[in-house]
Amino acid sequence: VKFVESGGGLVHPGGSLRLSCVGSGNIFRYYTLGWYRQPPGRSREIVARINENNVTTYENSVKGRFTISRDNDKKTVYLQMNSLKPEDTAVYYCNRPSPFTEDWGKGTQVTVSS
Repeated sequence: VKFVESGGGLVHPGGSLRLSCVGSGNIFRYYTLGWYRQPPGRSREIVARINENNVTTYENSVKGRFTISRDNDKKTVYLQMNSLKPEDTAVYYCNRPSPFTEDWGKGTQVTVSS
């Protein structure tokens, strides 16, 4: 399975971005998928996940601000990010959570700065 992320950019604090991740595979709709981020100099962490029944979970720091969703027909998972903060600055990736994690894509850079 390959993932290609897009939608990142430079945004002011309080702004919004919508990230997209296109995947592959004939059984995409059955995957649990996650959005991860890796801030500068830090480890990669998962911030949101969505299962095949559209049940979602979020890391505490993004609850109420980020929304994960999916379109199985387009084999795409989205991350709507609102009320962005400087600490959200990171490279964002999507993937299947452990133990099914696939090769990582290139990610998309999100920079929140005034």
